[in-house]
This record gives sequence, structure tokens and C-alpha cells, in this order.
Amino acid sequence: MRLVVWNCSMAFHRKAEALMRLRPDLAVISECAAPSVLTARGLGEVAGETAVWIGNNPNKGLGVFAFNGYRVRLAKGHRPTLRHIAPVHVDGPLGFHLLAVWAQNASGGITRKHQLGPLRRALSAYRGFLTAAPAVVGGDFNNNVFWDRPGWRINHRAVVERLETMGLQSAYHTIRGEAQGEETVPTHYWRDRRKDGPTYHIDYVFAPVLWLEAVIAFRVGRFEDWCGPGMSDHVPILVEFDI
Repeated sequence: MRLVVWNCSMAFHRKAEALMRLRPDLAVISECAAPSVLTARGLGEVAGETAVWIGNNPNKGLGVFAFNGYRVRLAKGHRPTLRHIAPVHVDGPLGFHLLAVWAQNASGGITRKHQLGPLRRALSAYRGFLTAAPAVVGGDFNNNVFWDRPGWRINHRAVVERLETMGLQSAYHTIRGEAQGEETVPTHYWRDRRKDGPTYHIDYVFAPVLWLEAVIAFRVGRFEDWCGPGMSDHVPILVEFDI
């Protein structure tokens, strides 16, 4: 099962071809338009398969797209107040639960010191969903431990530790052997989208430990392929499991 997570920075209808070259079975796409909008813009071959999409703005939400015999459906316990976080049932060659994430922190009005971020609240709300079956949590978390401060409620370390109690670990950190906050490969080229500008690692895939032992392909997209051409300020993460 090949999973891709990517914040496409809108206008997904112009960028879907690049995504499809990665041959995903599942794709978690942040800042993408609703399937009806994608279909109207000639992207029916992607939106017309099986998809889950949530959001208030039809041009900018969170989408989960399935291919190659996989099917997705939004869980009945979905809480719309936890914006842009979707609990998704995945059926097909490999069945599991997916928590798709586009965590809006500062842009969502979250005060880092005093408020829990949407993802941390979602991990409590969806704990039963995440522990009822093998689960994957992936997408744009918009956070990293190097922003953590003592006593702040939005600290990323708290999310990492909560996921670890559920038996989930970061694919990047497990495979590359790097510590949280010490990532050598960024996923976000912020502000001016320059390779030598501000860069951060804020996109993640957390999966069961046994699944991470069965990873047969893993890569973080290159700046030259994704940000340099102007497609997005994020690069995708690709993880392929042989379960």
C-alpha cells in the first residue's frame, strides 16, 4: 500500500498529474478543492474514483483520494468542529483506519501557549477509532518540537507521545534514525519558497511499529521537483508498506 501526504497549496487541478506520477494507492491532500470542483475543472479521473473531503471553503479543504481497488469513507463519528481532521475508514487490499490531518494552528486562531491544537484534541476525540483497528495518522501537522516551550499546551512532543501510546511512530524518524526536531530534510519551504530560505519539517506519517518494519519505499520530495517549479511550498512524503 503506497501512501502519499502532501499540502498542495491550492489549485490541485493543475498539480494532480505530478501527484499521480507517484502512483499512490491513497493520497492525503491538504488545501485541495472539493471533488465536485475538481470534476468541474477536468479532474474527474481523480475525484471520480473514491474520495473523502471536508472543509467549509469548496476551494480549500482536506481531501483523501483512493485508487487501485482502495475505497475510503468518512467515519460516522466525524466531528466537524475539529476542522480539517478526518477519521476515514480505508477498505481494499489492506483495511485500516486513517486519521487525515491538516492542522490549522496559528492560522486557525490557536494561541500556542494556552490552547490545545486541533490535532491533540482530535487524538482524544478519536482515540477509540484509532485503537479499534490498525491505524495511520498522516498529513500536515503544522508543528515541530523545536517550537515547543515548557508549559505550552500545543507542544508537538505531546502529540508524538500520545501517538506512541497508541503504538504509532513517525515513518521519517524511524527509517532515517533522526530525532524529533533534528530533521535534516525539510517538508516546508516557508514564505519565499527558496531552498536557502526558512525551512521546516512539519508533515508526517505515523504508522504501527510492525508496519514500519515492512516499509519497502520511503522518500521525501525534492525541492527541485515540487517547490522550485512553484507547485507548492510543501513537498510530499511517500511511504509504501508491504503488509
